[in-house]
Amino acid sequence: MSEMGYEDREQGRPSRGRRAAQTPEGGSKRNLLIIGGAAVAVLVIVAVVAVVAMGGGGDKKPQAAAAVRVLPKVYVNTPANPQVKKLADRTKDKRPLNKNEVFGDDDKTVTHGKYTFTLAGSDLAGDCKTGTWGQEFQGDLAKYGCTQIARGAYVSNDKQYVGQFIAINLASLQGAEQIVRDLDPDSGAGFVSPFTVKGSTNFTGGFSAAYSQAYGHYVVISWVEKAGGAQPQTMNELLDASIAIERADDFVWERLVLAGE
Repeated sequence: MSEMGYEDREQGRPSRGRRAAQTPEGGSKRNLLIIGGAAVAVLVIVAVVAVVAMGGGGDKKPQAAAAVRVLPKVYVNTPANPQVKKLADRTKDKRPLNKNEVFGDDDKTVTHGKYTFTLAGSDLAGDCKTGTWGQEFQGDLAKYGCTQIARGAYVSNDKQYVGQFIAINLASLQGAEQIVRDLDPDSGAGFVSPFTVKGSTNFTGGFSAAYSQAYGHYVVISWVEKAGGAQPQTMNELLDASIAIERADDFVWERLVLAGE
């Protein structure tokens, strides 16, 4: 099964740095057009979904936990954000991320339009095999200096959607750009597994959409699925829900301020 679409995103962004632009509701700089007609613009991809256990690992015992092989049906990568050039090299941003910084009080509830999500659980791993799968993907994470992967599981307040916010800490923009290419399901390289929370609604491996972007030496992914994994009536549902999840990217802009811009 394949989905096809494209999007048109503006380069500019407000001082807080959201990928949001003016829409009648103040909304989104991502405008994904779905299936049909002649597609002209930035690609969207497609992939098979599979749920299989394999070794991935916890922080202390990398082979102990299993990484779940789940791929998004639709994947969209936006070109690297030009406003964060000072974060292109980790030598100017040496301090490791901490969990509170990525999933602090301001990011426990995220909202866009009618979509409001609450953080159900989060993880910050210093072993980049934790919660990832795919030999090529894990090889590139090591090659390009991955030191941390943050994952947060969100559930919409109406329990109709689930989301994942993922941040990957790499050595450079060059590495971040390679990782977003690896994340394209067509590459077959591998992916990040969704973080699961006991007692909460979690990803099923059904129809989901993931949106990625390199922010200097970081890769940020917002990934959403309807609860239960059903295909949405229109992709605007997942698109708008993903913008809410993306609101957790505050740490990037705080790092940019600390870098002197």
